[in-house]
This record gives sequence, structure tokens and C-alpha cells, in this order.
Amino acid sequence: MFHKEGFFIIIFTFLFTAGIALGADFFIDIIWLKWGLQGLALGLLIIVLQFFRNPKRDTPINADHVIAPVDGKVVVIEEVFEKEYFKDQRLMVSIFMSPINVHVTRYAMSGKVLFSKYHPGKYLVAWHPKASEENERTTIVLENKSFGAILYRQIAGALARRIVNYAQESQDVIQGTDAGFIKFGSRVDLYFPLGTNINVELNQIVKGGIDVVAKK
Repeated sequence: MFHKEGFFIIIFTFLFTAGIALGADFFIDIIWLKWGLQGLALGLLIIVLQFFRNPKRDTPINADHVIAPVDGKVVVIEEVFEKEYFKDQRLMVSIFMSPINVHVTRYAMSGKVLFSKYHPGKYLVAWHPKASEENERTTIVLENKSFGAILYRQIAGALARRIVNYAQESQDVIQGTDAGFIKFGSRVDLYFPLGTNINVELNQIVKGGIDVVAKK
């Protein structure tokens, strides 16, 4: 299963790979060069397919759980000042995605979208301290009765050149469903009220739509 955001890239890469494979077979007589070009083209196709994969995840709907919105590694758990929406101290959990991770973003909880905004910006490496303020990013705030309002921020990295965000203000969303996509490496920050029971640890590997980041 592949994400719809990769449809045109997958088709283009497939045609490119087929063209290289056929062209090498017809026009190149040197065996090692022919096989080398065909192998490189096939490798490119495999990389594109794995990047845009969208594995089915069965998310148990639970209003008392906030699930990981993306696959990746927990790199930060700390108290910070969130100055865009809440304008107060929040508990932040950051999940870093490498280029080999699944890059689908899923809704961390069910509820109403209170805020959704896109910010153009730079392409610093995703773990840079200023990335959450200066990089291309989207900010989304969800609210439910159990947690109140939580914020998550999709942040582009040095390789990412496009963030796709499906959240629209006043929209009701369902936990674990498709919330967007970030192309080619990035990170997602979640902001919780102080005192929230965080259910993950630093350097923990999490799966989007499966692992519980916070719970009541």
C-alpha cells in the first residue's frame, strides 16, 4: 500500500526505471555496465517505493491516549515555551524521522481541529534547535474532552521540500487516520499541558498510529 502523495513520483520512477532497463539491454553490450545501470535504476525504484509506503495500522480509538503521529525516534522530552498558539510553558515531545521511516502523519487523537497553519521557511537539519521556529512547518491544534488542547507541529528537514497537511479548522478528526505527509526526512513535535503523563522515553523507537505517547 502506497500513499497517494507519492502517486506521480512512483509512476515517473517506474517509467524511468523501465526506460533505463530496456535502453541498457538494447544499446549496451558491456555486460557489467548494462547490469550496473539496470541495478541502479531498480535500486532507485525500490527506494521511492519504500519511502512512500503506507502500511495499514489498526489504531484502537481511546480518548485517554495520545498516540505517536509518525514513525521515528523520540529525541526530545522537555519543558519549553510555546509561543505561536498557547503562549505558555508546555511539555514537548519530539519524534525524528529518518529518510527510511514511514512518513505518513496520523492524527494523534480524535477531536476537533482548533487551529491549522502553514509556515514557509528554511531547511535546517530537523534536529537543529531553531528548526521548529525557522524551518518550513505546519502547526495544528486538536482538542478533546480528556486532554483539552494539544499541539503538533510538522517540521521539514534538510531534505524535506514539501509538507502536506490535511487538517482544516473546525474539522472533526479520528485518531490514527491520515493527517498528512512529509517528504524526505523531518520531525514532529507534540506539545502537552504541564503535568501530562508521558508514556515514552528518550531514544525510544515509536510507530505512528500504534504507540501511546501520553495517557491519562
